[in-house]
Amino acid sequence: MIEGRVNITILVDNYSEKGLMAEHGLSLWIEADGKHILFDTGQGQAFELNAKSLGIDIGDTDILVLSHGHFDHTGGIPYILLPNRKIHVYGHPGLVRPRYSIRNSMPAPIHIPHESMTAIDKLSRKYIHWVQHPIALTEAIGLTGPIPRRTDFEDTGGPFYLDYMGKRPDPIDDDLALWIKTDQGVIVCTGCCHSGLVNTLDVISQLNHGLRIRAVIGGFHLVNASTDRLDQTVLALQERDIDTIIPCHCTGDHAAAYLKNSLGDRVSTGMAGKTYRF
Repeated sequence: MIEGRVNITILVDNYSEKGLMAEHGLSLWIEADGKHILFDTGQGQAFELNAKSLGIDIGDTDILVLSHGHFDHTGGIPYILLPNRKIHVYGHPGLVRPRYSIRNSMPAPIHIPHESMTAIDKLSRKYIHWVQHPIALTEAIGLTGPIPRRTDFEDTGGPFYLDYMGKRPDPIDDDLALWIKTDQGVIVCTGCCHSGLVNTLDVISQLNHGLRIRAVIGGFHLVNASTDRLDQTVLALQERDIDTIIPCHCTGDHAAAYLKNSLGDRVSTGMAGKTYRF
């Protein structure tokens, strides 16, 4: 359990503070428990620029966590791994599979870029950790591994497939989240929450023996959510009495506003450049 300060800076998001680059993607810089953790890397264009503008030396990274294998979370991998060959990388083995989004009968590849896969392949095997179950990064920081889908109102959030013909739906079972245990509760970091925000919070609560969740930050993938899903998500968040909720990236403007209207000041929309200190 961490008793000192936890700092989380949004490096990449769909919105940004003045002077930074906005990009459809997500990357979080986490300083906790004596570690510098990079959680996702955005598409790659904003990642390096924003880090330099914010005075963050990504060369200090100890651990790179990849929440899932979509291009908007993995595009910046070469910038961090090619010059830094001793960073420990964590992600589900499924993050390297081909995958597509199909809208209006038009398939678009959304998988991890080839350059990013090549950068991972160049690492020594001792620095690559394939996550297929909950694991600890430190005594106070952990990863969920694959998240059980138990709610009946949450889905992956979009027309995602494992083939460009749209015959094999993509369960996005490589989706994982990171948690940090502090003396005031658990801080949760999510990439896109393709497993569902409520499913994600449920499994993290179980992994931490019911310890309260004090904060959640990241993409919630509610951009296509129905009113029923939003209502049930709000109810679950109210029941947990979470202090700080920071929707980013794929949450969607409508859903972020819905959460804000329902939950009040505990909701604060994230953007690149913001730092949260716990």
